[in-house]
Amino acid sequence: MTAGELFVAPAHPRRSARPGVPAAGSGSSSSTSTSTSTSTTAAAMGPRRSATSSCRRFLLPPLLLLGVSGFFQSYAVEVEIKDASNATCLYADWMMRFLITYESNSGDYKTTTLNLSSSVTHNGSVCGNDTQAALVAVQFGEGHSWSINMTKNNETYQGDFITLTYNTNDTAVFPDARRKGPVTVSVRDPLHPVQLNTVFVCHDSFFIEAENVTQIFWNVTVQAFVQNGTVSKKESRCPTDTPTSAPTVPPTTASVTTASTTTLSPAPTTAPKPVENPDTGNYSLKSGNKTCFLATVGLQLNVSQDKPLLININPKTTVADGACGNTTATLKLNDGNSTLIGFTFAVKNTSASVQKFYLREVNVTLLNHLNGSVISSADNSNFSKWDAFLGSSYMCRKEQTLQINEDVQVHTFNLWIQPFLVEANKFATAEECLADSDLNFLIPIAVGVALGFLIILVFISYIIGRRKSRTGYQSV
Repeated sequence: MTAGELFVAPAHPRRSARPGVPAAGSGSSSSTSTSTSTSTTAAAMGPRRSATSSCRRFLLPPLLLLGVSGFFQSYAVEVEIKDASNATCLYADWMMRFLITYESNSGDYKTTTLNLSSSVTHNGSVCGNDTQAALVAVQFGEGHSWSINMTKNNETYQGDFITLTYNTNDTAVFPDARRKGPVTVSVRDPLHPVQLNTVFVCHDSFFIEAENVTQIFWNVTVQAFVQNGTVSKKESRCPTDTPTSAPTVPPTTASVTTASTTTLSPAPTTAPKPVENPDTGNYSLKSGNKTCFLATVGLQLNVSQDKPLLININPKTTVADGACGNTTATLKLNDGNSTLIGFTFAVKNTSASVQKFYLREVNVTLLNHLNGSVISSADNSNFSKWDAFLGSSYMCRKEQTLQINEDVQVHTFNLWIQPFLVEANKFATAEECLADSDLNFLIPIAVGVALGFLIILVFISYIIGRRKSRTGYQSV
């Protein structure tokens, strides 16, 4: 294979055998340039199994978000980098996609999905050594690129920075982007170091969020700083790929008895334990160095498809993302466990000089944590709730229910939110919901008074009716 050769492999259900020592008859290159082969393979979202059925997570950061529903095609990338002696020095095989929030020409914020194209190049990829980081760099589509550099010490290697550059001039992905041109987002790889001469494998999906971008990865196989030109057979698997051992069941021996019989009483049934209210989380967004969005809320999902399911959102693992604007603001919450919830707020004019904000849209996406595919997606853009004057906040401590569709509900607890005009990182004066109002105690009193009047009215009608019936009969 010549330096810089690119090939596109036909679709295959399994990854090709791992690269090893160059095949007999292949000459060593006298050039000092790196030889790299890159293949892109169309694949469905389901996990691909390698010839060795391995699993691991390293090079590429996490995967789990998806803001769109429905089936789509993604491409696998396989990169093999060779040194000057034509020996493999870095091998990577993975799948990825990106969720990007951008501002449209109308001022609204939209989320789009950027997938790899069928044509991928690898310009700039290098092997690395003791003093230089290894680099995997790929370019795809209309001016998009992605890269990760990896460093090593005496015993381990590890991803350092992951960089995505997306081009909003790509009208197929960003049809109405206000900002035009390339945008670069960098983030540190959060995954743990891997032992040298060990291949990292992770079929499970994982993701990383940075600014307005969520990077999603799955079916990852990678080994940097390959020794002796042969990818190792020793694997380091990500925790979610590692199978849990089943409990040992002692063998059973059938015995025959003829003298007695035993009657077993049915075990008592235990009622399912009710789900407790969710913990309350504090979330915020920034525009530059200034906080522009504040939210405090406990969230619970009620999903009723095959069977009812209550999901409490854990604020300790939930990451907040989104965008602030003058007329719209979006808060996106990712609980790190395949659940995505988005809230969109808008501003309305109630009079010539008075403006209010309100909740306009809520969308919920449940993902398959194994491959990132959508299990359920629901959206309701016709809300008109949680309204308050612009410059103030909205509060409702009592439970509220947002009906997303017939199968999905979002329950909120201890809500306090301000999507616009946040000052000094603090909530402004709150407008409370009716359920929290001090006048709420009057409702049962009013109902009791109404029932009392009704009883009195019925009693008076009964007395009048009896008098009329007596005067209707005269003695003869």
